[in-house]
Amino acid sequence: MKNQVKEKEGAGEHEVFSRYLKEKDLKLTAQRELILETFLASEGHVSAEELYQKAKEKQPHMGFATVYRTLKHMTQCGLARELDFGDGRFKYEPDFNRRHHDHMICTNCGAYIEFLNPEIEELQEQVSRKHGFKITSHRMQLYGLCQKCQKSGK
Repeated sequence: MKNQVKEKEGAGEHEVFSRYLKEKDLKLTAQRELILETFLASEGHVSAEELYQKAKEKQPHMGFATVYRTLKHMTQCGLARELDFGDGRFKYEPDFNRRHHDHMICTNCGAYIEFLNPEIEELQEQVSRKHGFKITSHRMQLYGLCQKCQKSGK
């Protein structure tokens, strides 16, 4: 289970990250700040390697281990969500104050589609109530072929 920092109303990502690091007796270094900024400015889903390359453009002496550890901290405090799209690499997306969604992933080209379906969400709630189970979080990922790959026959 995530070790999430309790958010104050309207608290931003920087404040959440700063409080989390302080609770862990860690410092908010310039490198961690740059990694957070770069991550938040990234579009879509980003791998640790992609984030490393982007951060390295701004700070050439950035180390991959620093980026990887910082991503783990951001995941632990609820700023990032780790995703496995089945390609052998984890991807990360912003998770703080973001609307829940699920993913459809093409097993051929790796394309993904984000979606939210209230009927599916309600069915999950019904099943959990039936079994006396309290859902605290979930991920749904559907794997198959996107329209483009279906048409190309690959």
